[in-house]
Amino acid sequence: MKIISGTFLENLKMAMATIRGHKLRSCLTVFGVMVGVITAMLFASIITAINVSVEREVESFGTRSIFLYKMDIGIRTSMPTREERMRKPLTMEDAAAIAELPTIELAIPYLDISNNFFGQKINVTGKNGKTSSSVQLNGTLPDVERAPGEILVDGRWFSQSEHDTKANVCVIGDFVKESYFPYSSPIGEYIEIGGQEFRVIGLLQKREQLFGGGGGNNDQTNIIYMPMGAALKLKPNADDLFILAVAREGLLEKAKDDVQDLLRIRRQVKLGDKNNFAMETAASLIDQFKAITGGVFLAGFVLSSVGLLIGGIGVMNIMLVSVTERTREIGIRKAVGAKRLDILMQFLIEAATLTGFGGLLGLIIGWMLSFLMRLALPSYIPWAAPVFGFAASVGIGIFFGLWPAWRAARLDPIEALRYE
Repeated sequence: MKIISGTFLENLKMAMATIRGHKLRSCLTVFGVMVGVITAMLFASIITAINVSVEREVESFGTRSIFLYKMDIGIRTSMPTREERMRKPLTMEDAAAIAELPTIELAIPYLDISNNFFGQKINVTGKNGKTSSSVQLNGTLPDVERAPGEILVDGRWFSQSEHDTKANVCVIGDFVKESYFPYSSPIGEYIEIGGQEFRVIGLLQKREQLFGGGGGNNDQTNIIYMPMGAALKLKPNADDLFILAVAREGLLEKAKDDVQDLLRIRRQVKLGDKNNFAMETAASLIDQFKAITGGVFLAGFVLSSVGLLIGGIGVMNIMLVSVTERTREIGIRKAVGAKRLDILMQFLIEAATLTGFGGLLGLIIGWMLSFLMRLALPSYIPWAAPVFGFAASVGIGIFFGLWPAWRAARLDPIEALRYE
């Protein structure tokens, strides 16, 4: 009576026997499913890791932060428009006016003097002889020590008197320290910026890097801060100003409205016209980035679905052949009492076993590849990815195996016994 019972274990044994009996077709089917699952896992791990990195980086500036700039802020898919390029820059007076708003706790201007698209490059040279023009140079105010984002691990920020006298002092990022002072403390040492000697008075904490860092402009710790006056000595006509405003606790939305109204008045924006400046918050930047990566993930999902579809078609093919080859066996089972449901479950379990095996292999290989990718790129596998991958692979087997299984279950036992 074992042939009638149709238990899961017996059906599983039959499934493995079918796979061993059709090695080439089984391997092709397994390969298609495996590639689909690997692709899905890699896309999921990379996109998730990038989202987590961006979220941590943006939120390091505080959830109450408001970012202000003359051109649009965030991930760009095209060059700035002519209208953006023609906008007048934000000013120190704008920053001072924002700081006076009752809903604003702090407003810090950052003057970028390393924006070299249309200007002469400013070289940074250390006593070790190394010279680079890719270091980000920013002039700012002493209040920067109260701003979120940058944390000192050694030394201090520049004082008000050093700012007033335009002293040649600076605070450097971790990448700058490793480049110019790899074997000693940089505090008290000198570094040449644009032909002038600056004394290093502070060292910033190493930060997690977006997209793996990589040095140069791609490393967020490859930065030097100096007093605003000292920056203007190096580049007198610099006007590439960015403002970081921090709202008071619980007043972020009101602060955004106040800042927008103030800048529209100061920049003479007519009623009904769009802003001629950009204003973003940590939450809006994260949402903007996730919208882009969501599109990339969707494209990756479509690509991985092609592999799963190929595997599904292979399952249908091999199961239809299996039904034809085992017609007499099906007739014998039905003749001794097997029901349609027994036959249906037998072939569905075979199909699910075939694709499930491919999905399991894909999960193992995908996990290994994601681990290796961490050496060059951020990679983080969300817990849902392997669960979804395996469930999808088994589901593909059941879906594409349903028609062959139904055909097998509907075979007439008399006709099946006559089949040669």
